[in-house]
Amino acid sequence: MKICTLFASTLLLSVAVGNTYATTYNMPPTPGDRVITQYPDGMPLTRAEQDETLLDVARQFLLGQMEIVRLNQDVDRWRVKKGEIVRVSNRRILPDTPHEGITLNISEYRMYYYPPNQPGVVMSFAHGIGRQDWKTPLGKTSIARKVKDPVWHPPESIRREHAANGDPLPEIVPAGPHNPLGAFALYLNLPGEYRIHGTDIDKIYGIGMQITHGCVRMYPEDIAELYKTVDVGTPVYMVKQPIKVGWLDNVLYIEAHPDLEGEEMTQDQRYAVALQLIQKANNNEIPDFDQTILNEALTKLDGDPVALYERLPPLEEATPAVPPTAAPILPVKPVKAAFSAPAKPLPVKAKPDLAKPVLAKADKKVLKKAAGKPIDALPVAAKSVKGKTVTAKASSSKAPAKAVAAAPKAKAATKVAAIKPAPARKGSPGGYHHGS
Repeated sequence: MKICTLFASTLLLSVAVGNTYATTYNMPPTPGDRVITQYPDGMPLTRAEQDETLLDVARQFLLGQMEIVRLNQDVDRWRVKKGEIVRVSNRRILPDTPHEGITLNISEYRMYYYPPNQPGVVMSFAHGIGRQDWKTPLGKTSIARKVKDPVWHPPESIRREHAANGDPLPEIVPAGPHNPLGAFALYLNLPGEYRIHGTDIDKIYGIGMQITHGCVRMYPEDIAELYKTVDVGTPVYMVKQPIKVGWLDNVLYIEAHPDLEGEEMTQDQRYAVALQLIQKANNNEIPDFDQTILNEALTKLDGDPVALYERLPPLEEATPAVPPTAAPILPVKPVKAAFSAPAKPLPVKAKPDLAKPVLAKADKKVLKKAAGKPIDALPVAAKSVKGKTVTAKASSSKAPAKAVAAAPKAKAATKVAAIKPAPARKGSPGGYHHGS
């Protein structure tokens, strides 16, 4: 990336931080595409204004801790020097769920919300999830109720755990800055008091990590925005999709995340999952994709979508020509004969129908040979171009004399049937390209 682009991206990010635009995306314009982009400049970067940590940068841009650490694997998480360049997220592939309500993809520590009153928009938020021994449940549920300034009643199991660690909890934790539920809570329609909630000032850097007791924890600004816009009864899809694929402008992308704690897939298992998703996205066909890029994405696991394959756009269907409208046939009025007809009709010599094309045997052979050749390769003939008649160039070969003599003599020029062009080639279903 050029330096000027770097500064442009940094300026763009600085302006976007602190408002809802930092997590709001426009849906792709092409139906079926699933890759969303926040910054059009490509890879967005920022420069540290002082000595800080990656957690500080993540907090500034409302990203999760693991998310920014994966994107900057060569940067010290705890020591980002002043002036050091840090990469932030840009593109995301939407999870394979209905585009309604809320989707929690716990594999990427990220939520997607489709506001019902804003079609064509999706909002995405970082969040923390349940740790290995307090897993966040999976499946479809809904928002049961909304509570502002919630009071926490820690379960006995959690109180015992805190007491064993020398941090005893009261039976009731009142609302306030040290309440782990934060200022807002969305209760899920599940047994066990599962919630989507904010956080206290002591645990704010745990967003984007696997550290909760099963609830979904969000930044204070994000939960306030979600609480304001979501309604009771909103569907919630809780899924685990560490590998995602999706299209954007006829380019197929893949996004891969590490396994959660206590779960581990082998490289062969990841490859099998990725291959199955690629085939599903490409009309159940395996395209000629870049396997080197796929292997790199499944090894690096940085959560950044990378392009695997580009297909040809679908061919536009040719518009059929409108046939000429036939002139109306008027009724013929009988005309009274001025003389008596003879007893026998007089013999009339048949005249050639000039409305029909008449070809000599030699001409038919020439046309037969010309099938599949440009019309300019014909002998002397008439080309029909958009309703106009244009005389083609004469061929060097001469028609046989017998063939010329066999052609009927007429004052009007003999018409040659126009050669119909081959039908427009149609691409494979969806316009998929199977490689060169």
